[in-house]
Amino acid sequence: MGVDRLARRLSTGDAVVVGLSAMIGAGVFAAFAPAAAAAGSALFVGLGVAAVIAFCNAVASAQLAACHPSSGGTYLFGRVMLGPWWGFIAGWGFVIGKTASCAAMAMTFAAYAVPSGGWPQRAAAAGAVILLTLATMRGITRTARLARLLLAATLLVLLLALTVISTGVPSTPEPLGDPNSLRDVLQAAGLLFFAFAGYARIATLAEEVRRPEVLGRAILIALGVAVVLYVAIGIALVHALGATLATSTAPLSDAVTAVGAAWAEPVVRVGAAAACLGALLALLAGVTRTSLAMARERDLPPPLAHVDPVHQVPDRAQVALAVAVVALVLTVDLRGAIGFSSFGVLVYYAVANLSALRQPADQRRWPWGLQVLGLMGCLTLAVMLPWASVVAGLGVLAVGVVGRLVLRRP
Repeated sequence: MGVDRLARRLSTGDAVVVGLSAMIGAGVFAAFAPAAAAAGSALFVGLGVAAVIAFCNAVASAQLAACHPSSGGTYLFGRVMLGPWWGFIAGWGFVIGKTASCAAMAMTFAAYAVPSGGWPQRAAAAGAVILLTLATMRGITRTARLARLLLAATLLVLLLALTVISTGVPSTPEPLGDPNSLRDVLQAAGLLFFAFAGYARIATLAEEVRRPEVLGRAILIALGVAVVLYVAIGIALVHALGATLATSTAPLSDAVTAVGAAWAEPVVRVGAAAACLGALLALLAGVTRTSLAMARERDLPPPLAHVDPVHQVPDRAQVALAVAVVALVLTVDLRGAIGFSSFGVLVYYAVANLSALRQPADQRRWPWGLQVLGLMGCLTLAVMLPWASVVAGLGVLAVGVVGRLVLRRP
């Protein structure tokens, strides 16, 4: 079978929207509470560390994507710059990490849409995965258009929440406690890194962007907007909830209620649900593009490299991903999914920074020190995550290595 190619149909603006929809949904509605539980009053120190490491990773990804504009992201970069095994480690880390992210976003959507909990909530999460998978199978331009609509609705609701919290009845919650150690702060940074990983979807869509040379601009725009928004939302949540932020399952809706604006709580729930759907949509598109690239090289089963001849999307990879995510949302815990996702993605970006360090001088657009900082930062944050996430991540990476050896056996 010949190598199928994807169509270049996305503009720079579309790429920014796909990245933003992934980051904003993940960060605002899933990561702040477990990070506050870890770092306490040092929450913003953890956010700053995560933002710096994310910036280093973003410029490494942009520098690499400009020179290698094909689907696959760091999986491709690692193969070209370091060798096939490095590429596989990056790609497998991305696939397992982002599959967990898909489950986390689906469960967060269901937590806002079906607050009663139980099996109806898990069924809603599974239904969202199935419906958005069907949307992605209709073509990448439809995916970007839907992401744009969901992102617009999310931003409007976030602005409403910020306005309500800043102008509501002043609250005096118990302040967040101090962290026990530097490890707690770094663990919070690792959990918050989950919120910054949306720009990876831009690099994985490199084969579908009309002008690959502007991918760096798209990545930095998306990251900059997300950082500003996260700081604003974080300040608002700490102001309104204080110590209760660490245990909240729906922080924004709890915050507007805490400042005496219960009327806005249903609107915030709808906005949260829309944001999580936008993040899930972008995640589904990004994971399947990396799976496509890996299947082309026989690092995943070759049938996953099939591209639908009508809609020009990796249809079999999308179906396989949907099955895996539905299985997760029916069985796993949200906070565990976030930690496991962060571990896989930090491994992915460690390989990205190492790949960027190997680029020749004529391809370098940023100082090499940023790649050194990004590499060391990724490795440090990965081992500082909750031990259960680290052990599970290492175990699944080992399973992937064994699977690749079997697939490539003569």
